[in-house]
Amino acid sequence: MAGDIVPIELGLTDGNLFTLWAPRWREGDDEWEAFLGLEDDLYGFDSVAALAAFVRTDDDNDLADHPQWATITELQADELIPDEKHSYDLIGVPELAAEDPRGQVIAELEDALEITRIIGEVCDLTPITKFFTANPILGAVTVGTENFQGRDGVDLWVRIGRLIAKHWDDVIDALDDVVTTPDVDAAALSIAEGELDAAASAEDEDEPEFDPVDPLDEDSDADSDDDDDDDEDDADDVDEGFWGEVGIDPIRIYTDTGEYLTLRCYLGDDAVFLGAKGTIYGFTSERALTRYLAEHNDHALARVSTYGEVQAMANAGELTYDVLPENVYALPGIDEDILDGPRRVDSRQLDLAVELLSDAADFADLDSVDEALGTTTPLGWFVDYTVKPDPNRLAPSGPFDNESESWRALVSDFEERLVRRG
Repeated sequence: MAGDIVPIELGLTDGNLFTLWAPRWREGDDEWEAFLGLEDDLYGFDSVAALAAFVRTDDDNDLADHPQWATITELQADELIPDEKHSYDLIGVPELAAEDPRGQVIAELEDALEITRIIGEVCDLTPITKFFTANPILGAVTVGTENFQGRDGVDLWVRIGRLIAKHWDDVIDALDDVVTTPDVDAAALSIAEGELDAAASAEDEDEPEFDPVDPLDEDSDADSDDDDDDDEDDADDVDEGFWGEVGIDPIRIYTDTGEYLTLRCYLGDDAVFLGAKGTIYGFTSERALTRYLAEHNDHALARVSTYGEVQAMANAGELTYDVLPENVYALPGIDEDILDGPRRVDSRQLDLAVELLSDAADFADLDSVDEALGTTTPLGWFVDYTVKPDPNRLAPSGPFDNESESWRALVSDFEERLVRRG
C-alpha cells in the first residue's frame, strides 16, 4: 500500500462517515501512517461530496505533506467513493461476530478489526490499543476459517464474540470522540455534488437497454449487420495515441534509488524492454530518454518493426510519454507490508510488481522469479492469496519474515539489472 491515499467509509454511531487513510509510506528513513485529520482530530464527512470539497480547499491537515496529496486534490468527486473493500461497518461488528464463522464473515470481521486497530494506533486511542493488546486471541481471525473448525474452533469463535460484545461499546465511544467534521466551502461542495450527479447520470446512460428482436422479423439480421458495421467504424475512429499505434508502452518504475522512465513491448508472449542482454535502461527524465532513442539502435527494442517510427519522432522532438496507470510500478515498501500479512499489502500494487519482475526476468532469460513465486513456495502462496483472496481458502500464517526476505531478494536482483542511463 506504500505511496497511496485510500478513501474509506466508516459506519459509526452518527452514521456512515467518509475520510481518507494513508497506509504506511516512507520519507527517507522515517515511516508514517495517517488519516485525514489534524493533530488529535480524525476528520469524517457525511458525504463523498463534502470530503471532495474539503480536500480541494484545505491544506492544513496531516495528509497535506503526503507524496500523493496533490493527486488526491485533483480527483473527480466520484473517484473518492470508497470501494467495497474499504467500507467498514464498525457499528455492526458485534452482530458480525455473533454469526456463524463462515469465510466471508471472518474476512469482514478481520477487515473491521484491522482498520479499528490502525485508527487506535495512529490516533493514540488508549481504549482501543488496550482492547487489542489485552486480547491477543483476536488475531485468530487473520488465518481464515482454519482456527474455527471443530469443537475447539467453535469455542474460540464464541470467546471472540463475547469479548467483542463486552468491550465494543468502549471502542466505538473512543472512535466517536476522535471524529470531527470540519466546515467545508459551500461553492466547492456544490461543484462536487454536481460531479457526483453527472457521474451517476453517465452510469445510467451506459447501462444497455434490452431491445427485444422478433425472430420472425426478416429485417432484424440486416439491422444487426448495420450495427456491427457501425461498431467497427467507431472502433476505427478510436485514437490509440502514438504509443498504442506502435505497440510500445512507456513505463514508470519507482525503486528505493529513484524514479525511472523506460519502454517495454511484447513480441508474442515475450517482454522486450529498452535495454540489452537482460539489462533494462532507466531514464530520470523524458528529455534524456528521447535523446537516447534518437541516437541509439544498439538495444533490444531496435528489432521491433515499429521502432523506426519511434526514432523518427525522437529525432523530431515530438515524443511525449503519457504513462498509463497499469504501467506504473512502485516497488518500495512491499517487503515491509508483507511482514504484516496479506491484508496489509495493496494487492494491485503487488500484482503489478509481480508483472514487472516476471517480465524483467523473462527478458534476462532467468527462471528465478517463476521459481520463487511458484504456488508451492511460501512467497508464491502468499502472493497468490494476496492477489486472489478467497475467504474460504486457508490463509498464509505468519510470521512472514522468510516471505519478506525472498521478496527483497527478487527486487534486489531486478534493481541490479535496472541501469540508469540518463
